Amino acid sequence: MTLAYAFIGLGHLGGNLAASLLRNGFAVTVVDRDRATVERLVALGAIAAVSPAEAAARAGNAISCLPSPKVSEAVLAGPDGLLQGLPAGGTWIEMSTNGRDEILRLAAIASAKGIETLECPVTGGVHLAAAGRITALVGGDAALYERHRPAIEAMCAKSFLMGPIGSAAVIKVITNMLAFIHLVAAGEALMLAKQGGLDLAQTYHAIVASSGNSFVHETESQLVLNGSYDIGFTMDLALKDLGFALAMGRDFGAPLDLASRVNAIFEEGKRAYGGGAWSTQIVKLLEDAVGTELRAPGFPAKLEP
Repeated sequence: MTLAYAFIGLGHLGGNLAASLLRNGFAVTVVDRDRATVERLVALGAIAAVSPAEAAARAGNAISCLPSPKVSEAVLAGPDGLLQGLPAGGTWIEMSTNGRDEILRLAAIASAKGIETLECPVTGGVHLAAAGRITALVGGDAALYERHRPAIEAMCAKSFLMGPIGSAAVIKVITNMLAFIHLVAAGEALMLAKQGGLDLAQTYHAIVASSGNSFVHETESQLVLNGSYDIGFTMDLALKDLGFALAMGRDFGAPLDLASRVNAIFEEGKRAYGGGAWSTQIVKLLEDAVGTELRAPGFPAKLEP
């Protein structure tokens, strides 16, 4: 039997994940403050609800994809939250990025109400989510994972069960930490090429074919070279995730010198361009400091699925 899901949080990432569920035949009830986003999903076959509680009661299981642990807790346990509607034995699948302590605490709140939790943050970028090709990092009970695996696989091309609740939070924070380090490094590499008189388009392709390549260079460097920077992910979100990484480093006794330096660079980026600026604009700090732009023809303003 195909399970039904409430989906709360239809931003750049969540809207694409919910659409993938709908395309694969799942019954989805949606909630979001953005009416236009809700209406787009209703046009694909979703049912609109006025609150997480109503959506959860209708579906019996719930998925959330939200910007912070504070918002996740409000959606889960608030007066009109998921726990007010989910039946005992229902499942909450949390696809937001959280710290390990946060997801453990939230899962305990859900468990006290008879609700099982899977943490399921995703990695790969909004453009891969739009195509159903993003990767899921899962933490929780193996049998629960298998029960909801069809829905996870409808949204994600790959999924990795990392261990019990809290495990996915650790690996997701690690992958994001690496991505921000790689982004700063890619910007420095492109600037070195520019100042060295190289053609930036040729430089981009040479790096892709080299031992210095990274997923971030392949994707986000294109947006820098276009000048749009439009990655669909903000400075504030980058700083949230880097904060999680630094906290884990302290807790686990793992020195994170590079992550600490990159966090300081993103703090500078937020001061310069605002927390709502795209995270890829961190490279603009270098452009502004040198007084030159990193641009080349033939690169897209947005990444295609």
